[in-house]
Amino acid sequence: MSRQQATQAQQAGADAVETSNEGPEIKRRTGRVWTRTYRQELLLLGIILLLVVVFGLLNSNFLSAANLSNTAQDATETAMLAIAETYVIITAGIDLSVGAVLGLSGVVSAMVMGALTASLGGIGAFAAGCAAALAVGVLVGLANGLMIVRVRITPFIATLATLGIATGMTMVLTNGVDVQGVPQVAATLGNSVFAAVFTLPIVVTILAAVIGGIYLHKSRFGRWTYALGSNAAAARGAGIPTQKHLISIYLLSGMISSIAGLLDLMRLGTGSPLEGVNSELNAIAAVVIGGASLFGGVGTMVGSMLGAIILSMVLGGLIIGGVQPNWQTVVTGLLIAGAVAFQQVGRKASV
Repeated sequence: MSRQQATQAQQAGADAVETSNEGPEIKRRTGRVWTRTYRQELLLLGIILLLVVVFGLLNSNFLSAANLSNTAQDATETAMLAIAETYVIITAGIDLSVGAVLGLSGVVSAMVMGALTASLGGIGAFAAGCAAALAVGVLVGLANGLMIVRVRITPFIATLATLGIATGMTMVLTNGVDVQGVPQVAATLGNSVFAAVFTLPIVVTILAAVIGGIYLHKSRFGRWTYALGSNAAAARGAGIPTQKHLISIYLLSGMISSIAGLLDLMRLGTGSPLEGVNSELNAIAAVVIGGASLFGGVGTMVGSMLGAIILSMVLGGLIIGGVQPNWQTVVTGLLIAGAVAFQQVGRKASV
């Protein structure tokens, strides 16, 4: 049998395992997981409604179309990075580099656009800058995946290393100064409002969440992601190419982070070296608040997006209340701790 035939047979065996009849105990456990997930998402929706009422009473302009558009625009960064982290965390991994990739890709994109605007024009330079940003995400994501799979460095350490490298490169390239010269077309695309609320970054984020959710919950790639996070040894035994799949996950995370960097660049009209700082904490908080387990195998895209909305509303509420910005990180950490504690209580109650 050729290597290709063997691989096809192995994948067919994996699919057969996935679609085979589950035993009663597995069915009961799966049912409990989905019931708990459904209840948690209803709880998250209730929290969002409560926040809307509270902040609406505190500030009469909170529910205005302009404020909703600004809030949604600001939430795109956290939501995009949460999409990336959802895939990673479900595999029982972590990607601490997403914020740094966002910042570096935005800066590199701005530099490329500024250098090529005169020769290629605004649209051509914008396209070249988009390609450069995606290249940054691919390179960092691939580096993360290879370090984790080939060198066997734990995800925390591997992505911490690339966080430091990407952050350092951002400062080296910019000397801490915003990169100007971005063509006007970028800012126009990023800030033009239509239907009173929506902008291009908001639409892109919604589409990314929908596509990412369908891919996660309805495709073989998504089933393999859950299998890898639930039991990596069993996934390998079922014929799933766990190493290649894990590399693909971190590659995907890097690409999504670079798209988030592009969206930030379009919103601001400049490449800021400060963009993405501590954004990985917000993304992880959104995913954990949304019900994903840091132990892997559990999580939904809907939950992560609801978590991103809650986090953005809470941080926005702190600004409305005049709370100092430094307290935002404290609140984010408390939300992570509270969400994990809630998960632990729910897990013990379901045993």
